[in-house]
Amino acid sequence: MEAKVNFTLVGLFALGLGAALIAIVLWLGTGGEYYKNYDRYHVYMSESVSGLNPNAPVKYRGVDVGNVQEIRLDPANSERVQLLLKIERGTPVKEDSIALLRTQGLTGISYLELAGGSAQSPLLKAKTDERYPVIRTGPSLMARLDTALTSLLTNINRMSDNVNAVLDEDNRRSFKRSLAQIEQVTHALAARSTSIEAGMSNAAKTMEHTARASAELSGLIERAGRSAEAVERMANDASRSTAGIPAAVQDAQLMVGDLKDLSASLRRVSEQLERNPSTLLFGKAPPKPGPGE
Repeated sequence: MEAKVNFTLVGLFALGLGAALIAIVLWLGTGGEYYKNYDRYHVYMSESVSGLNPNAPVKYRGVDVGNVQEIRLDPANSERVQLLLKIERGTPVKEDSIALLRTQGLTGISYLELAGGSAQSPLLKAKTDERYPVIRTGPSLMARLDTALTSLLTNINRMSDNVNAVLDEDNRRSFKRSLAQIEQVTHALAARSTSIEAGMSNAAKTMEHTARASAELSGLIERAGRSAEAVERMANDASRSTAGIPAAVQDAQLMVGDLKDLSASLRRVSEQLERNPSTLLFGKAPPKPGPGE
């Protein structure tokens, strides 16, 4: 007697086993992703997101923490791109965190990098009018390079315009005339180089003679001062020893006064020569005219 086989149960068992195998394969392929909890965030970018595709990784300090779930234009502002990020729950997305668009290697494939997030900053939460929390964005490396190159080219163009404005036709002619005049002066100086050299040599000799004369005059003044002091001492001694001869003492005192005046005059001449040695050759300069003269 043959046993009866329930093909319906066999079919259900086969279907259940196949579904279980498919679930296991999917779980192994995704690394258990379906058993993780995720939070969603919005990111709005004003620059181009070329190279960024759905399911592109989102990294936090280089660690994969999620992916880009959706990319579309912002319905409220067509100049921005709206990104919907799916990030593992527990990732410290703070209020001062910033999303940066980066390029991976030379392939041109882009991903999002979360930077910032200080320990003192609170966790990012959605506002009352927001469906998901909004992560702030910063300029990418390409955007910064584009801004820097644009600024550099603008400065170069401005500099070129300024140079062209300075070197216009009139200024070029004036510059040529100035060069020609400088060349003429150079030739004239070269032609008179012998006379100029001789004049400088004579001036050096004159200054040397003036310095020597000033030194000799200083020595003369010093000797005259010592002589006046000696005469004064002699007169003082004579006045004490010859109290009965007032006329002689008075003559000696007059001579001492004359010597003092002579010494003072010679000292003033020496000081004037030290300040302006040319006075010895050209005489004393006339005084400057006063107001109204």
